[in-house]
Amino acid sequence: MQNRKKSLSALGIFLMVAAVISFIAFYFSVMIGNQGYTYIDPDTLVLAQTQEIPEGAPTAIITTTKGEIRCVLYPEYAPQTVAQFERLAGEGYYDNTYVFEAKNDVYFAAGAKNVLGGLPDAATEEQERIPRELHQDLWPFKGALCAMTTATDTSFTKRLFKTEEKYTGSRFMLLGSVDFSDEEFLQEFQSASASEVLADTFLSWGGVPNFSQQVTVFGQTYAGLDVVDAICAAPLQAEHTGGYTPPMEDILILSVQISTYGEEDAAMNELQPVEHHEFATEAATE
Repeated sequence: MQNRKKSLSALGIFLMVAAVISFIAFYFSVMIGNQGYTYIDPDTLVLAQTQEIPEGAPTAIITTTKGEIRCVLYPEYAPQTVAQFERLAGEGYYDNTYVFEAKNDVYFAAGAKNVLGGLPDAATEEQERIPRELHQDLWPFKGALCAMTTATDTSFTKRLFKTEEKYTGSRFMLLGSVDFSDEEFLQEFQSASASEVLADTFLSWGGVPNFSQQVTVFGQTYAGLDVVDAICAAPLQAEHTGGYTPPMEDILILSVQISTYGEEDAAMNELQPVEHHEFATEAATE
């Protein structure tokens, strides 16, 4: 009888351990399968935005009231986002739309029919619920063309297992840069970077590291970075109820034309080589 009790006790412990292992396996399988999380492998990391732009690559020529911005697009990494952007551009959707938010040199948001960033009544759920597309080779460097997050599909269970799904839509952002001059920030940034080349690119080009693997990056500015800077730095209105902060003076997207990269674009390309940066290390403790 006593041996039987011991056997049952051992069986109970075994089943509990098996249940815990099964739970952990399930949890991580969900994490890995979820579109909202990207696992970075430094050994296979190839920063698409720093590569030479091939002739014939799809581009977007964004004409604004402040000047022209040219971006290369990445349909191989963000196919649904690029497909919608190209379709809307071809339909003239972005003609005479507004820059409805600018954030202290960090980014501006555009592509809204309303100066306050509101969506038109005719906006379809299909148009505004494109699954967020993340990739380890695309990052929020200065000049990155990003899709704005429009909705989050969440619940207690999804928050618990970190399987919330985020969606983007018709509106887009172009990124400026945070200030990288603070030494303490630089050291924190270095320690948090997934790779040395990634850190070097942020420090060479600028960008918004806290957007990393949080927003869909689907293009990169190669000409008109001064226009991006000017719009990001535009004086702003007071903050409105909706939370957006439009420029005091209306800034419009006059048109978005889809084209391909050619000799003219190569002559205009402003992207600089990435430089290596040495980081200060803490003094060894005695």
